[in-house]
Amino acid sequence: MNKKPDRTGQAKLLRTVRKIHRFLGATLFLLFLVIAITGLLLGWKKHSGGWIQAKTATGSSKDLKKWLPMDSLYQRAVEYLKDSVDASLSPALEKIDIRADKGIAKFIFSQHFTGLQLDGATGEILLVEERRSDLIEKIHDGSIVDMKLLGNGAVFKLIFTSIAGLSLLLFTLTGFWLWYGPKRMKRGK
Repeated sequence: MNKKPDRTGQAKLLRTVRKIHRFLGATLFLLFLVIAITGLLLGWKKHSGGWIQAKTATGSSKDLKKWLPMDSLYQRAVEYLKDSVDASLSPALEKIDIRADKGIAKFIFSQHFTGLQLDGATGEILLVEERRSDLIEKIHDGSIVDMKLLGNGAVFKLIFTSIAGLSLLLFTLTGFWLWYGPKRMKRGK
């Protein structure tokens, strides 16, 4: 005995999926637009001629035995930051990126997007960079709100990435069903 397919139920499911898809698209348009644009910029950061991500300078020695102690390099970085860049900028570090193969240490600060590249052996300031890629990354993952408004926590980033990820997953599933559902109905399944 061959059961007749329930086309009414399938059509109703398709209408519901279409409403969900349309609602997600309309309400999350700006979120997806920001993520798409910043993701595109991050993909191009090394090919932006140094505008998004500065080139890494080259120091005088790759031999770590010839380098100054890290605390001395940090003190020079902070001194330069205060004297030559902007005295109001915080010296709080996010990280020190050691590039032994280039002979440099990059000092990356947690409260702003200025970075300093120092020669590891001499302590000379080789490059003052505006770390646009870090700013773009923080916009991309929502952590800019935590940094600027919520005191460097990770609450907003967690909520932002959860909503974005789950919405994109639901958007993908409903989009697939909007493509597959009508085909299924035509075949009578």
